[in-house]
Amino acid sequence: MLDRTRGAAPTSHALARGLGWFSIALGVAEIVAPRAITRRIGLRGQESLVQAYGAREIATGIGLLTASQPAPWLWGRVAGDALDIATLAAGHDGSSRRRGARGLALAALLGVTALDVAAALAAGGDQRPRRRLTWGYEHRRGFRAPLEHVRGIARDAAIPKDMRIPEKMRPWTGRGARA
Repeated sequence: MLDRTRGAAPTSHALARGLGWFSIALGVAEIVAPRAITRRIGLRGQESLVQAYGAREIATGIGLLTASQPAPWLWGRVAGDALDIATLAAGHDGSSRRRGARGLALAALLGVTALDVAAALAAGGDQRPRRRLTWGYEHRRGFRAPLEHVRGIARDAAIPKDMRIPEKMRPWTGRGARA
């Protein structure tokens, strides 16, 4: 029997969950062993930055695992990947021995970025927010009867006594009486 409940959405959510666990594992590694990572890829002296990136990875991973709509978190991973690529491409400690390791790390990072973009697009991250439905009141006038029938009704209406201006507060007309 064909299961129609399986499709793009469950697959994209499963991929998002996998990337969430990957983010947490990578973040823990970056927080626990920043010196080994920076030494391996030639970014000595950037240990605190790698630890900050680890905290970002863990937060994104938790977001991916707990969110009902993972697309924003996946785009957060893409933004983090762009930051990682810029850091890896720009920063190095001057050792040419680590150039190959840095190139390999950059290639792996580009591959993960491509996977993150594909997962974000599959999770519905390319859809624009839907326009909220609003009620249009531009053709309403507030009266049940036609305008021709309603015009002038209020002009002839008597003002109830409790809504009138008290006698002593009425303006002076100059003729000995108040208006």
